[in-house]
Amino acid sequence: MIPPFDIPKRIVVAIGGNATHPEDIEGTSQEQKAIAAATAQALLPLALRGEELIITHGNGPVVGKILMRQALTRDTIAPMPLDICVAHSQGGIAYLLVQALENALREADNPRHVACLLSQVEVDPEDPAFQDPSKPIGTFYSEAEAKTVGAQMGWRMREDSGRGWRHVVPSPQPQHICDISLIELLAKRGTVVIAGGGGGIPVVRGPKGVRRGIEAVIDKDLTSALMGNILGFELMMILTAVPQVSVDFGTPDQRELDFVSMAELRQHRADGQFPPGSMGPKIDAALQFLDGGGKRVIIAHLDQADAALRGAAGTHVVANGQG
Repeated sequence: MIPPFDIPKRIVVAIGGNATHPEDIEGTSQEQKAIAAATAQALLPLALRGEELIITHGNGPVVGKILMRQALTRDTIAPMPLDICVAHSQGGIAYLLVQALENALREADNPRHVACLLSQVEVDPEDPAFQDPSKPIGTFYSEAEAKTVGAQMGWRMREDSGRGWRHVVPSPQPQHICDISLIELLAKRGTVVIAGGGGGIPVVRGPKGVRRGIEAVIDKDLTSALMGNILGFELMMILTAVPQVSVDFGTPDQRELDFVSMAELRQHRADGQFPPGSMGPKIDAALQFLDGGGKRVIIAHLDQADAALRGAAGTHVVANGQG
């Protein structure tokens, strides 16, 4: 049972990469346009309601395909480093979302603008993630295929939550969102801002503030949490391909969580309920957001975004002492 609550006017929304690029599509341009249009319809009630709305998105499936495309053409076209691949995916996905969401707003007779900011995010070059790549991206493989592809491409492969084997890359913690003041300025003007796509383009900062890209993929939920904390947002929504957070998943005792405190969620995490390859990063981001001053995190299916915002769907996690 989710108690009634006042819906904040400032919302940061993180959309999962698998929600915008499902595993069962070929990835054609027409498919991606159709998915972007459906995503826009799911987000439209939020855009019509919220005064400040910032949207981030995942890029795992797309950046994985970019890497595979490079691998297949590596003998004729020089490959790009991972940070530039992230930038390519960020711009391409955001273009489709900007156009689709603005079209949905115009069809609803709403003049609100949507804009994308190509976002760099600083990370620590000494982050332990660079010594232990663990972020899965791209296509699922059988174990035999993974061994072959990994050897051919020089990729590190790892089993992903019982769903198959995938290419894994470093996933350092976001430290600073570059040009966060521009994101804030646009949001305060009423523009729907798409930023931090794919967790942001990973960069490191040198003397005199000089930045350079580094090969990694940042978790977009952690970037969203950091962004929300910096801007003082009280609500973060994580929209994904599942309707709720579950405990004892896949067992006869499986139970969906409707309304839970961060203390309870932290205990579930300590009990090993949330694997690193699936729900774990979302739970980590939710707790980080609440620890940083947020009041509520909603984890729900993308198609149920409006219902979740009204308290009729999803898992609602609240800061300790909040109702």
